[in-house]
Parts: sequence; structure tokens; C-alpha cells
Amino acid sequence: MSDYLEIPWQKLSPDAFEGMLEELVSRDGTDYGEQEVGFEDKVAQLRLALEEGRAFIAFDPESESWAVLPRQ
Repeated sequence: MSDYLEIPWQKLSPDAFEGMLEELVSRDGTDYGEQEVGFEDKVAQLRLALEEGRAFIAFDPESESWAVLPRQ
């Protein structure tokens, strides 16, 4: 994902934001470390990272895909 657009999470409706968080957390291969974390806790952690500005939503128009990336 090289040429992406940053999508402010605040621009999403509450339902769209929640759906996006849940979809990302449910993707295969998501690793949260040694300790098992429940689905709702993972969603809450991701939401907090976005709200605190530690992560952002990146959209790739070419592939029409999105991801949440850590802010450098």
C-alpha cells in the first residue's frame, strides 16, 4: 500500500466505523501477542489507537482496499 489516502475516522458514521473495526479484527492473521485478547477488547484497542492518533485508516484507491496503519 504505497499511494494511499488517509481517511479520518471522524468522517465515518458510527455504524461504518464500528463495522470497519470489527471487519479488521476478524481478518485472519491478526496477532495480538502471547496473551489471548477477546474480540471486543481487540475492537476497543483498535478504536483507541485511532482516536488517540497512534494509528490511521489508509485507503488504496487502486486496489480498493484499506488497512489501519501505525503512525510513524
